[in-house]
Amino acid sequence: MSSIQICPSILNVDRAHLSLEIEKIQESADLLHLDVMDSIFVPAFTFDFEECKSIIESSKLPVDSHLMIANPDEVAAEYARIGSKSVTFHLEASKSPSQTLRSIRSAGARSSIAIKPNTPVELLFDYLDDADMFLVMTVEPGAGGQSFMVDMMPKVRILRDHISNSGLSRWIQVDGGVTVETIAQAAESGANSFVAGSAVFNTDNPGEAVRALRKVAERTFRA
Repeated sequence: MSSIQICPSILNVDRAHLSLEIEKIQESADLLHLDVMDSIFVPAFTFDFEECKSIIESSKLPVDSHLMIANPDEVAAEYARIGSKSVTFHLEASKSPSQTLRSIRSAGARSSIAIKPNTPVELLFDYLDDADMFLVMTVEPGAGGQSFMVDMMPKVRILRDHISNSGLSRWIQVDGGVTVETIAQAAESGANSFVAGSAVFNTDNPGEAVRALRKVAERTFRA
């Protein structure tokens, strides 16, 4: 897997032709980002568990499951057991973050925890040992097509510096408004995993769009 991860989101693709959409990026992307929304933690609803299971099992790309749901402690490990390569849940929705992170790892996936824009990044510091990745949202979770929140970049820098000072190696992911213009800011701040939806699938050549994003991120990433 590349030192930079580009993870196209299928949030707004044509679901009637989902397999064809995935084929467009399977040679260039690292992971397929699956946005799971329950209409409770966020207003929107996307996929139920059985739909997610079908996508995960049929995808030729490993799946990065992002759980924007109200009960992650109860079900996060199940997404690992059905084959997700990575499972992310939100700190704001969890009562037992460390336990849930460990359960995801035990089930065979990379463990990841996310924060919304208004959540202090310092709250993630307690989970360095149990998380393989941290997701700093660069939009409010719940809808695609929002603009990149550049004021989240100090959070990424703080988190990257804290991880580096701890002598650990962890992924930092950003999700929301990622384009060839904004990915440089995120990579310079220390992010190395990038979720992009519109910037990939709203183009004539999604595979080439992924390669363009990767090129910029690799050039500008600050470890």
